[in-house]
Amino acid sequence: MSHASPHPESVRLTDTAHGGGCACKIPPGELEQVVAGLGPQTSGDVIVGLDDGDDAAAVRVRGDLAVLSTADFFTPVVDDPFDWGRIAAANALSDIYAMGGTPTVALNLVGWPREVLPLEMLTEVLRGGVDVASRVGCPVIGGHTVDDPEPKYGMAVTGTAHPDRLLRNDAAAPGLPLTLTKPLGLGVLNNRHKSTGEVFAEAVEVMTALNAEASAEAVQAGLRAATDVTGFGLLGHLHKMCRASGVGAVVDRASVPLLDGAERSLTEGFVPGGSRRNLDWVRPHVRPGPGTSEEDLLLLADAQTSGGLLVVGELPGHPVVGETTAEPGIAIR
Repeated sequence: MSHASPHPESVRLTDTAHGGGCACKIPPGELEQVVAGLGPQTSGDVIVGLDDGDDAAAVRVRGDLAVLSTADFFTPVVDDPFDWGRIAAANALSDIYAMGGTPTVALNLVGWPREVLPLEMLTEVLRGGVDVASRVGCPVIGGHTVDDPEPKYGMAVTGTAHPDRLLRNDAAAPGLPLTLTKPLGLGVLNNRHKSTGEVFAEAVEVMTALNAEASAEAVQAGLRAATDVTGFGLLGHLHKMCRASGVGAVVDRASVPLLDGAERSLTEGFVPGGSRRNLDWVRPHVRPGPGTSEEDLLLLADAQTSGGLLVVGELPGHPVVGETTAEPGIAIR
């Protein structure tokens, strides 16, 4: 439920930023060029590093314990500051869950235009973050703030996992089902919200829902490969996982769940620039089947904020949206 915020009604958080949520990420192709210039960043204790662009880093500290580390922050995706804080926290924690881990501690990351937005509003943002982290017993014990022309909020999160039971994006094998645990369409709905002020309660509920249960179920079932679907869209994150694992995939478009209003928002033009950039990046690796429209591809590439897990394997209660294959690339049927 949204909370009444203490700021003047004339101030809209989403008006203070050029983009919203994970749609404001640097495009995947550009980001990979930047990271490629760093060279190998590994040692004997690093289990998961920069190589495959996984969701979090994993370092072995003893035979049965790996420490996971991640950071995620973004510009406002909704106007309610408490909800923005909840969404950003759920999104940051998701990287730990995408690796099959348990969050242990979190630190706030804040950029705030202190001459533009009241500090009371920042308090609401931080309250939202604590509210979500406290659901899973993850203390938020500090952080860092800077005076910034645009508001930004997120968290650096440390977690733990068993080194032999990690969910990784390079561990997919062919011939297995692909499960998606949240519906798509968050990018276009958030873009509509930014443009019109219309509030989508279902989208807020989805973005604030944690991936903790799905992650635990995947680990318990002995599954080995997963990623979360955020700023690079379903197609972008699936492509990264297929590339890292040396497999391909087929996506059954009709089986992919969509949020109410997502298709209408797309046809009415509320498409984030990040979603278009995602599709441009992944298009060379996609084979659209008969009847697959440009609109279908845009929704499959839609930049999600705090989206679900894409798991290689079947999780009861969640839709199977395709399968992995031995043939490279992503086919859409």
